[in-house]
Amino acid sequence: MDKGKISAIQLAILLYLAITSTAVLIAPAITGGVAEQDMWLAPIWGSVAGFLTVFIAYRLNRVFPEQTIIQYSGKIIGRIPGKLIGLLFLVYYLHLNALSLRQYGDFVVGNFLQQTPIFIVLATMVFVCAAAVRGGIEVMARSATIFIPLIFVLFLFIAIMLIPDLEPQHMLPVMENGIGPSLTGGFLASSWFMQFFLLSFFLPSLGKQQKGLKWGIFSVIATMLTFFLSNLFSLFIFGDVTSTFNYPVMSAVRYISMADFLQHMEAVVMAIWVTGTFVKIAVFHYVLVIGTAQWLNLSDYKQLVFPLGFLLVIVALWSAPNLQKVAHVLGTTWPFYDILVHVLIPILLLVGVWLRGKAAGKNTRKK
Repeated sequence: MDKGKISAIQLAILLYLAITSTAVLIAPAITGGVAEQDMWLAPIWGSVAGFLTVFIAYRLNRVFPEQTIIQYSGKIIGRIPGKLIGLLFLVYYLHLNALSLRQYGDFVVGNFLQQTPIFIVLATMVFVCAAAVRGGIEVMARSATIFIPLIFVLFLFIAIMLIPDLEPQHMLPVMENGIGPSLTGGFLASSWFMQFFLLSFFLPSLGKQQKGLKWGIFSVIATMLTFFLSNLFSLFIFGDVTSTFNYPVMSAVRYISMADFLQHMEAVVMAIWVTGTFVKIAVFHYVLVIGTAQWLNLSDYKQLVFPLGFLLVIVALWSAPNLQKVAHVLGTTWPFYDILVHVLIPILLLVGVWLRGKAAGKNTRKK
């Protein structure tokens, strides 16, 4: 449907921003609630799920190089079961993107635009993202490539400014209660890393698909390092009370003060949040639109962009009343949802491919 092609580096940037943009502010609070002073280890354990999902997505793509999971699931397990799996993926991406959009809306309204109706904040973001989606994968990739240096510089600037306020002793004693708490935190963090299965929707648009695995792994490593630093800095500043903050990184930025001249750096976080969230929502909306068009066997996806965008705003308003509820869902039931959609089902499809290949080999030998 979308004839555009992107490079492997652009793919890595899209995946990186799609995963980290909203998670970097809320993940320290979620993982810190269970891992406490070992929260800095959580992204390391959680990244294992990212490597696994990237490998599974790549292996399935090698068998069906021009198709997404919406299309090839029916060829592996049959038309009706394949349609059901495709529908599950579409509902999941609609729900996930709605939660991300809701996080964005609550953050902007709660910290900057208190008098603005949240519907306006959500609708304007979705409109801009929908316009990018109509432009195609190349427009989204170029936008992400333009934004990534800005986000990197601002993130590095914040990290440097926070160095005087860091208290490394907050991470001691390491593994006071054994490895269990950090593994639990890693399980919660793995929810974001499992979303790297998005790779399967973008590999058909990759100019050189053989580079997909390498750059997918590189994106997982970059995401792990970003989560690691955000968790570590939050821990060094707030210690064991990190989980009591809605946005630990945002609260940490308020500590920045240099000679009563450089203060109130919240606008820097706002810049990172808005640009990253734009890419994230656009990426997931693109996957939803392309997947829906493939599921319905349509020849063009663009007619679905704005109707599904309107539905996205409605689901975002309905999905959760506030950020606390979103954080509760992400820290309790959502990892199991992710395991089902991004690990168990793809593994079963990969096993199905292996069994069909083995059966085909036996039939060939008989002939």
